[in-house]
Amino acid sequence: MTAHVPAPEAELLPVAPRGARAQLPWFFAWVAVGVGLALAVSVLGIFAVPLSLLVAALLIVSHHADRSAFGVLAGVGLLSLYVAFVQRHGPGTVYWHTATSSGSEQYLDPRPWLVAGILLVAAGFGAFFRRSR
Repeated sequence: MTAHVPAPEAELLPVAPRGARAQLPWFFAWVAVGVGLALAVSVLGIFAVPLSLLVAALLIVSHHADRSAFGVLAGVGLLSLYVAFVQRHGPGTVYWHTATSSGSEQYLDPRPWLVAGILLVAAGFGAFFRRSR
């Protein structure tokens, strides 16, 4: 009778989880990159853009440039939603007064910013979850 020798087991390699839930932290990292790149049009861009490009390079090098990269769209959309929120009293001139002072402020029309923000955030999240199927 011969002794039973077990077959060598296949080496189990650690595999990164591929589900949408596992990729969500990387998606939000790309959202931060998108916000930083969208700040390029402001005074803060001189600080935000190099940092965003560095984070984007790190994410690409660490192989997280898959479907989670759609977070850039959502990040740009979040900044558009913020502009819409700040300009919510517009369009036009708004006069204000308190017991000790008064003044006026000019506001943009927030509706284009709101529409662009909603579409970009929806496109970013939609593409991310659609690619997870």
